[in-house]
Order: sequence, then structure tokens, then C-alpha cells
Amino acid sequence: MENKNEVVNFNEYRQRMNEKILGSDNLVLKRLFNLDTNTYEDGALPAITKEMLGLVASMVLRCDDCIKYHLGKCFELGVSSAQMFEIFAVANIVGGTIVIPHTRRAVEYWELLQEGA
Repeated sequence: MENKNEVVNFNEYRQRMNEKILGSDNLVLKRLFNLDTNTYEDGALPAITKEMLGLVASMVLRCDDCIKYHLGKCFELGVSSAQMFEIFAVANIVGGTIVIPHTRRAVEYWELLQEGA
């Protein structure tokens, strides 16, 4: 990670591209984005738990953009660093050692989030 601007750049790019995608007025894409949004809202499981689950799944699937997104949401919802490292541990146990490079980048991004707070 080069600097704190990476967090800002990631969020701005994501928002800009999501607006373009949703602006295409494609019903399937709109429904998919809506389903994704609604999935992570409070329900039988609180939103914070769902974001932690999303982070583990993203790490196991090795999606760096998804990892950054869920790290940001976990940070916003108050996940502590101690909790985050337990999340990383679960992801590595489930996903195996191939997840280690993603864990390195996740730790780096987590630190950027904390520096910007």
C-alpha cells in the first residue's frame, strides 16, 4: 500500500463504478446489488457478524476488492484488531496457506484504515 489515499481511492472508484453499473438500468444487476445490500443488514445475525463472515468468504475466495470492502465495513462497525486477527486465522484455516498473501495485504489495508481514523 502506498499511503492512506489508497482507502479513499478504493472507495471513490467503487462508488463511481457502481453508479455506472446501476445507471445502466439493468434489472438483473439492480436486483443483485439490492440483494447484496440487504444480505448484510441486521437480521437474526447482526450486521457486524455478517461482515465478518463476508470477510472470511472473500479471503478464502481470494478477492482483494471484496476483502478491502469488508475490512472497511468491519472497521466502521467497530471490529477490534484482536477480533480481526481471529478472523484472519479462521480464513487461513478454512482457505489454507494460499490465503497468506491476501492476509498480508489485508493487514496492510487494516492498518491504513486505522491510520485514517
